Amino acid sequence: MTDPIKVIEVKESVFANNDREAEALRARMHDAGTLMINLMSSPGAGKTTLLSATLRALANEMRIGVMEADVDSDVDAYTVQEAGAKAIQLHTGGMCHLDAAMTEQGLNQLGYQDQDLVVIENVGNLICPAEFDTGAGKKVMILSVPEGDDKPLKYPLMFEVSDLVLISKVDTLPYFDFDKQKLEQNVHLRNPEAKIIYLSAKTGEGMDEWLDWLRDAVRDWKA
Repeated sequence: MTDPIKVIEVKESVFANNDREAEALRARMHDAGTLMINLMSSPGAGKTTLLSATLRALANEMRIGVMEADVDSDVDAYTVQEAGAKAIQLHTGGMCHLDAAMTEQGLNQLGYQDQDLVVIENVGNLICPAEFDTGAGKKVMILSVPEGDDKPLKYPLMFEVSDLVLISKVDTLPYFDFDKQKLEQNVHLRNPEAKIIYLSAKTGEGMDEWLDWLRDAVRDWKA
């Protein structure tokens, strides 16, 4: 008689272990009074441009560190460093996301205890980063106008897990078939609690609302 094959649900095990590590990391960040934000988007949605504008705007208000995650390259880390942030580059070794363990390694190198805010600029895609909890206190995703208003229907998990949805490049609205009402319906179909902010880092439209959201989030985290 053939012995039964032992089946291990690897994916479930990986997620469970990561979730435990993420919760522990989130608790340590809370004790330190440092809010960590997981900033996610597809490539080219404007993460680095928005982040650079944000850093310049808040330079005199709070201490901000940035962890740039990418498969390779350190271009973005230099860009945000020039904008005034304490920055490190994380190479994921071909992986399309950060998990809690990789995030903790980065935080230990960054030195988060003296920061008010740490921003993870996650690897650019709309699938993997949404699946893995990094231990961040808030999750923010960026959807650019050229990507279209139907992305919440195609990539539901990304919108389900995000606390805030930033619609970037709104200065291009006249040139694309992008329906704001449809977008809001699609986002709230996936996540009724998600806040939506329309902005353009290029023109400055909507930036004040985004900066106020950040200020409130940091204050509430420290309370």
